[in-house]
Order: sequence, then structure tokens, then C-alpha cells
Amino acid sequence: SSYSDDLIKTAKTIASPGRGILAMDESNATCGKRLASIGLDNTEANRQAYRTLLVSAPGLGQYISGAILFEETLYQSTTSGKKIVDVLLEQGIVPGIKVDKGLVPLAGSNNESWCQGLDGLASRSAAYYQQGARFAKWRTVVSIPNGPSGLAVKEAAWGLARYAAISQENGLVPIVEPEILLDGDHGIERTFEVAQKVWAEVFFYLAENNVLFEGILLKPSMVTPGAESKDKATPQQVADYTLKLLKRRIPPAVPGIMFLSGGQSEVEATLNLNAINQAPNPWHVSFSYARALQNTCLKTWGGRAENVEAAQEVLLVRARANSLAQLGKYTAEGESEEAKKELFVKGYSY
Repeated sequence: SSYSDDLIKTAKTIASPGRGILAMDESNATCGKRLASIGLDNTEANRQAYRTLLVSAPGLGQYISGAILFEETLYQSTTSGKKIVDVLLEQGIVPGIKVDKGLVPLAGSNNESWCQGLDGLASRSAAYYQQGARFAKWRTVVSIPNGPSGLAVKEAAWGLARYAAISQENGLVPIVEPEILLDGDHGIERTFEVAQKVWAEVFFYLAENNVLFEGILLKPSMVTPGAESKDKATPQQVADYTLKLLKRRIPPAVPGIMFLSGGQSEVEATLNLNAINQAPNPWHVSFSYARALQNTCLKTWGGRAENVEAAQEVLLVRARANSLAQLGKYTAEGESEEAKKELFVKGYSY
């Protein structure tokens, strides 16, 4: 790609020490569910108010290096009329864009899904680049209770690889995200087994599609037991299995591994990230969290103008906690009860 040098530079910027990604690319439907949880209607004005609160938190760029936006947000302005993209750039945060079109049933599979969005992706990506986006995200999912079937894994991996190649050709660093859903009562060993299979296929197809490994970022699930498993794992166990997976499957050429929180509680996601960063490793291992950065912030705001500052403060507390975890220096002192609440939702869709 003619963008190779830029892609490598962008990926390195996002994978900078003590910083991670704020995922705020919820579709309007999912954003509506978040707003409903605090008693607000799903209007563009309410979505705009909430997103303005997030991006304009003072000093956010100290802990956040990239923000993933939904298409509406990429073109949106803040409540004071400034482009959201410009607010991010002033904070030193790279704007990114969710490009997939969501999950649909995969015919011929065991009730599994595949991810749509390759049609027209090249022209959309070029337009997003013009608008200021410099990285992209594509989320596909793998379900352990449903197999996963070889067909579903192959389809997930192939779709991610095509998307990654198209993104790079249009100047966007692709975040490669095959989310292994927390749904199920399986133990950590089973998750580990499935994750190895998924990542082997993903890298096989990335190579086949001539994707530049130095110009991608990964967004994997941590290796944990299923949400309904009777065995809970300690942060140490999660770190051991997750690092073993990364070492076996992820080439050191990949600059950044930005974990998804996938319904872990805010504190759990931070503790696990911190444990993973206790041992030296060849990548920048960090976070790309949505609910695990936003949950307490949203509840604190409650849709009221007078709570904006307090809510931003809470967002910064979470961002700083995860920044420390990226550096392996987090202790869970003084964390609120709200931050310890389980955020798992069965069959979660973005």
C-alpha cells in the first residue's frame, strides 16, 4: 500500500505507552439502550450530548490514544458546534471508525453468525479517511456454545482479512477483532483451545491477503472461562492463559494488542490487563474498552448538564486506571462498588 509508512506510524501512535483506545462506536440502537438505562430518549441530541461529554473530558489524551466512532459521530459536531474529530485531534487522540455492518445468521452453520460490510467498503473507507479517520474496526464473533463450527471460524477469519487488506489500501489501520463471546458455561481451557484455532486461521488469511502486519492492531478477547462457568479465574490465571495464547499465535511484528472488555466489570477488566502486563512481552498490550470505560461515567451523568463534570471525572478515573494497568502499575485501591458490577449481557450486539 502507498500508505505503508503512515499505517506503521499511526499504529505506533495508538500503541504508545500508558495509552489505549476508547471504544465509543455503539450503533444508534445500542446507544439508545445505554441512554434508556438512565431514562433518556434515543434522540440525536441526547447521543450528541453524551458523545460530547466523552470526547471533551479534560486531558483525556493523556490516557487515550485512539477513539473508535460510529459513522454518525465521525460527521457530528459537539454541542458547542466544534467537529468531534477536531476535538479528538486537539486532545492528541487518533479518530477511528467502525466499518462493519453488523452480524447476520450464517447459513449452513450451527446457529452462528457472520459479519457483513465488505460491499462498498473501499469507497466508504476512502470517504472516512477524507473525514479524518486513520484507523478502522471490524467486529466479528465466535460462539463457543455453538461449536464453533469450522465454517464459522473460517468465515470470521476470511472476512477480517479482506477488511484488513481493503482498509490498508485506503490509509486506515485495521483493528482485527474476532470476539470470542463470554456466553457459555465452559472452562478456561476450552476458551484457550478455541482462541488458538481462531487466531491461527486469522493470521493464515491475513498473510494470504498480503496484509502488512506492522500496520494492524488486534482487539482480542482475554482468555477467561465462560460467563456461566462455575469456575471463576483469577487475574493471574487469565494472564497466564492469555499470554500463552499471544506467544503461540501473534507475530511480534504486530505493534499493538488492544484487549476488548467483553462484559467484564470495569475493575475486572483493569485487574486482568494489569496482570497481563506484569511480564515483559514483545507487543504493546493495552485496552480498547467501551462499557468498561463508560459504565460509571454514564450512570454519573444521568443526562443532566450539572453532572457533566463529575461524569468526565469518573471517565478520567477509569482511563487513568487502565493507563496504569497498561504499565503494569495498577492497584484496585479505592474503586467504587459501581465499578465492580458485572456488565455481561448474553448474546451482546454492538
